[in-house]
Amino acid sequence: MHDSLGESFRNCAGLTRRNFLQIGLPSLGLGLADLLRMETHAAESGRPASKKSVIVFWTDGGISQQDTYDLKPQAPSEYRGMYKPIATRIPGIELGDRLPCQAKVMHRLSIVRSVHHENGIHAPSAHWMLTGQFGPTLARNAAQKPSFGSVISRSLGSHQPPMPAYVTIPKSEAFGYQGAVYLGKAFNPFEVGADPNAADFKVPNLALPAGLTARSVDSRRNLVKSFDALRRDLYETGVMDGLDTFKAQALEMVAGDRMRAAFDMTSEKPELRDRYGRHRYGQSALLARRLVEAGARCVNINTGNWDHHNDIAKGLEEHLPPLDRAIAALVQDLEDRKLLDDVLIYCVGEFGRTPRMNGNAGRDHWADCFSVLMAGGGVEGGRIVGASEKWGGGVAERLVTPQDLLATIYHVLGIPLDTHFNDSSGRPVAITSGAPIKELFA
Repeated sequence: MHDSLGESFRNCAGLTRRNFLQIGLPSLGLGLADLLRMETHAAESGRPASKKSVIVFWTDGGISQQDTYDLKPQAPSEYRGMYKPIATRIPGIELGDRLPCQAKVMHRLSIVRSVHHENGIHAPSAHWMLTGQFGPTLARNAAQKPSFGSVISRSLGSHQPPMPAYVTIPKSEAFGYQGAVYLGKAFNPFEVGADPNAADFKVPNLALPAGLTARSVDSRRNLVKSFDALRRDLYETGVMDGLDTFKAQALEMVAGDRMRAAFDMTSEKPELRDRYGRHRYGQSALLARRLVEAGARCVNINTGNWDHHNDIAKGLEEHLPPLDRAIAALVQDLEDRKLLDDVLIYCVGEFGRTPRMNGNAGRDHWADCFSVLMAGGGVEGGRIVGASEKWGGGVAERLVTPQDLLATIYHVLGIPLDTHFNDSSGRPVAITSGAPIKELFA
């Protein structure tokens, strides 16, 4: 056994996702410094340094596999839906006609069409897909296990401190199940807290207090004294005099040019920003690329509400084109920068949607069989893993569980699958009981 140390969306249940720890000036020298210290301990655990990262498109509410990655063109109209299949760069693989950009880079993408778990309720299903473990019920919604992003943060730490290892854009969603639970608050995600597509985009958690700029100080020590004018009580108790390396890194994260530069979207060429799309999907994907380049290990893009029980055509027309463009642009951009082999792209939700349309021209929750997309990070492109039944009701071939998906991510990132962490009771808990999806690799 390996042991190792804005906008909220509501789904059909009317539940708002909880937010986790916001790391910013209120925790300067305390929570943030602890995060940096613990990430350093993780990075110094004796394992070879990994260069790999993961960018996640979390399709909150569940994307419809029947209209995107697993069409059933021969099925009756109430099953096949409104979209037609289109050819891709890989002969024999078709996608929905609202995914033309991904069709052009299909040789870099792979689709798992046989994901299965046994719950059709948002909260338990989100917990299952994000942690690999069943836990909450409608009567007990609190997170039970850490998210895979937090496991990655604890296991690997940041590739280039002071960049946080784990970031959510624009903020944490999914009922609060993107957090660290018993791993500790230091491994909760850093929340960007703003829409990267906004004209005045800036990260609130990296903002200096009013009247104070980095230029107004000529050293970290002067910066500490400037903060002291606001928090003299800390100075008088000697807390700030004990500034150590990790607190200095926390200060650098807030005031340093390198950290601020990673979030500076204006430094990108307008042509590239246009290629990603001038919308939240596209600019979030571009920001995610910038953050993994700057040292983040896991960047989770929370894309919005895909819970289309009514008039799914209207909902998908709003969400599919920007998602399609963002994913394809990210793949091409990473390939152009020779980073695709080091960055895994993962598009997933808590479940899929019913194979048969309902009476409201929508699709309901469906966990019996649905699809996820992976690309990069060493995953071979142009592959289809598993198959659904004739009309998509269940798994016909190669059942894949949430545990298997997480095992695949950990395998890509070089995290030993026998890693255990102690829960709040001191009991060692495995990070996954699944196995990597071997068909995705050479």
